[in-house]
Amino acid sequence: MDYTKKMNTTRGVEGGKRIAWHSESIEDVVRRLESPADGLTDEQVRQRLAEYGENVIEKTRQTTPLEMLLRQLRDPLLMVLIGSGLVAIALGKIIDGAVVLAVVVINTIIGFFQEFRASRAIEALATLVPQRADVKRNGLWTSLNSNELVPGDRVRLNAGDKVPADLRLILVKSLAVDEAILTGESLPAQKRSEAVSVDAQVGDQTCLSFKGTLVTYGMAEGVIIRTGGQTELGRISEMLSEATELETPLTRALGKLGKQITIAILALAVVIMGIGMWRDMSSGVALMSAFRDTMMFAIALAVGAIPEGLPAIVTIALAIGVRRMAARNAIVRKLPSVETLGSTTVICSDKTGTLTKNEMTVRRIWTREQSYTIEGVGYDSNGSVKNAEGEAPGENAKAALVGTILCSDARLVEEDGKRKVEGDPTEGALIVAGEKAGLDPAEVSRRYPRIDSVPFDSDRKYMATLHRGGESGDFIVLKGAPEVVIERCIVESAAEREKIFDQVHLLAGEGMRVLGVARRDVEEPVRADEISEEDIDGGGFTLLALFGIIDPPRREAIESIADCHRAGVTVKMITGDHAATAEAIGKELGIYQGNPVIEGNRLAAMSDEEIWEAARRSNVFARVSPESKLKLVRALQQEKGAGSREVVAMTGDGVNDAPALKQANIGVAMGITGTSASQEASDLVLMDDNFATIAAAIEEGRRVYDNLVKSIAFVIPTNLALALILVYAVLFFPFDTSRQELLLPMKPTQLLWINLVAAVALALPLAFEAKEPNIMRRRPRDPDSPVFSSFLILRTILAAGLISAFALILFSYHYDRQLAMGVDQMLALRESQTLAVTTVVFSQIFYLLNCRSLSGSVFRIGLFSNWVFYAGVSIVLILQAAFIYAPFMHSIFASLPLESSDLLL
Repeated sequence: MDYTKKMNTTRGVEGGKRIAWHSESIEDVVRRLESPADGLTDEQVRQRLAEYGENVIEKTRQTTPLEMLLRQLRDPLLMVLIGSGLVAIALGKIIDGAVVLAVVVINTIIGFFQEFRASRAIEALATLVPQRADVKRNGLWTSLNSNELVPGDRVRLNAGDKVPADLRLILVKSLAVDEAILTGESLPAQKRSEAVSVDAQVGDQTCLSFKGTLVTYGMAEGVIIRTGGQTELGRISEMLSEATELETPLTRALGKLGKQITIAILALAVVIMGIGMWRDMSSGVALMSAFRDTMMFAIALAVGAIPEGLPAIVTIALAIGVRRMAARNAIVRKLPSVETLGSTTVICSDKTGTLTKNEMTVRRIWTREQSYTIEGVGYDSNGSVKNAEGEAPGENAKAALVGTILCSDARLVEEDGKRKVEGDPTEGALIVAGEKAGLDPAEVSRRYPRIDSVPFDSDRKYMATLHRGGESGDFIVLKGAPEVVIERCIVESAAEREKIFDQVHLLAGEGMRVLGVARRDVEEPVRADEISEEDIDGGGFTLLALFGIIDPPRREAIESIADCHRAGVTVKMITGDHAATAEAIGKELGIYQGNPVIEGNRLAAMSDEEIWEAARRSNVFARVSPESKLKLVRALQQEKGAGSREVVAMTGDGVNDAPALKQANIGVAMGITGTSASQEASDLVLMDDNFATIAAAIEEGRRVYDNLVKSIAFVIPTNLALALILVYAVLFFPFDTSRQELLLPMKPTQLLWINLVAAVALALPLAFEAKEPNIMRRRPRDPDSPVFSSFLILRTILAAGLISAFALILFSYHYDRQLAMGVDQMLALRESQTLAVTTVVFSQIFYLLNCRSLSGSVFRIGLFSNWVFYAGVSIVLILQAAFIYAPFMHSIFASLPLESSDLLL
């Protein structure tokens, strides 16, 4: 094999395509990889390490803190403020400029710390890589650091090992591997050495074992076919780095609003400067003096029109939502995600542990006499197995349950005050079913001690145990795949056999895993203290029962899915389980709507257009690979023709879910069963792994958005009012001949006081408003819709007009009256400016009442339903009193004390 071909082959590529190692025979794999039975030599290892690198997943370059900090300054509104502050300082207005720049610094720090907590998902993948591995080198087995492994190495696996690289299994002994982090499959995968179909998905590639997965049972040997970034885990890491982190709808809407405000401010500032300079120069002011004078007007306009307090209001309102969600078991990792939940239109949910309990449970026990259905997710109120008529199980069912206890290696253990299964989860379900029927597993095992056993093997598909203590002497219990068990049982007729298999197909069609249990007394010629496969294959067993086992849906998930549907949110199930299981669970949950379940191999063969249509047509997807999950999310987010672009929430707990979690508008990871990679890629972590918590979080997200809109609807009219005040002053106020400049109704620092102190303190109580009554009975909002509707725009113009009119009338009235009384012009100006600021603040307080509900009267929601409202108003009144009467405030803001008659006015 030449160098280039060897390199490509070892990296899993040949002819431009990824090699389907799972469809290759053992002989072909060994030949391709030049893997001798005695293992690679030191020289071969050195060559391959030099050619293909270490068995590590490379980390992509992370954004530096400095880059994050500089990114915050790209906001056009902040750029206008920076320019305004610098110009003010250059013109000698040191305090005005310093205050403006201080606002920029505060906003930048808030944004920086918000982004600094961003995802580090690829780093989390490294925790899944085992440190040591058993490798055959130079004819000897040795333990080495897994980083040193190369393609062609022979590796040995035992129970409890993490698989160090992607392996082609060449020798298998009852190997079971937990691949949930890659496939989402709730049960350990049974492995074998025979090749499988070329189009088999990851979950069906039974002759391969993948890096980072956990061996739960048995042992095996395999040849490494892929290392590092070429492994399935490495490919997921690559997809994760390519997944796009999208802007949230609110971020996008506020960014658009910010650009519109910036353009309007700059255009208006240019016009104002032109008019102001014309008025100054026509009054005999020199060009440079006129420029300096009108530039301060432009700075005041920028400071007044820009909602400087809005970033703080948004951040604090989102933080309040974070606290509320935490109380409902939803931990938010990224602040904007709080609002994104409120506009979610589609939830793509994993099945195991989220929609289901992640506890294998016996749902059906079938004997030839009766069928016992265990409804829901548990048993009856007394903890007993009951049949459909509420009767206790008969002797045959109890005998079958005794058999399952005896023919199982799992056991129930106490850990941290909770009982859990130690061993195979399916066997654990059988033991629990026996307990619920009133049997004591420990007593059963003592009464019928095990003498010998034939362990489960994926080729045999059964397990058998020999026991002492039966009424007729020793006996054998056989447990396994129904077709294997029935083949070894005495069946009276073809009709009886058909009846049994009809029941098997019925249970399997409902998505259950079906097990058969049979028993045979040991007769004299065979009596011994050991059994073999020949003893079992001889037949003569009596079928005791068929067991239908399933991971049952959470009852609260069923209710929450119905709530989501009423709220206009579509729920889709994307799982690694088989199609029959996915369809059955989908029907129980109310997700399956009649369109066919689409399997991963079909998705992989679809074009982008077909995936786009499938993503909207079907609600249940089975055996889905990480690539297909990512494609599904991207397809839902894509807008085509008349089709809408969805806001997608994606749930998951495995490494295989991480790329889709990162790509989704809102990634939701599991806090109990989730891997660190999935949690780091997510925006939200469910501490109870419960779908119902997602529905609660969506409700909270809608509440947060409603309250944010109320806050914005309150803040923007104030900014528009301040801009109108300054524009009116430039156009119509008289020229101050003594100071050779136009009158300024408010100084820039006073505008900042209104924007940052009064507006923020008054807007924040709106974040505590109760949810609107119809919050979960309305459709999700269009993510592309503007923050301000036409109604809010009209309302903003009206409120801004009234506030500016009040302030201008009182400023003019007071200023003229003071001059008429012979008061010094500068004192009259400062006192009138103080009155104008106070008028705006008082107007804000009254307008705040109107903003508590945008769809109804404040009396309808209750005057006293939000005590924080009164706290905010009280704080502003105290601060405004300090602004008016505190001497240190006079030096900063050029304010002066007011008479009680002025306050009354």
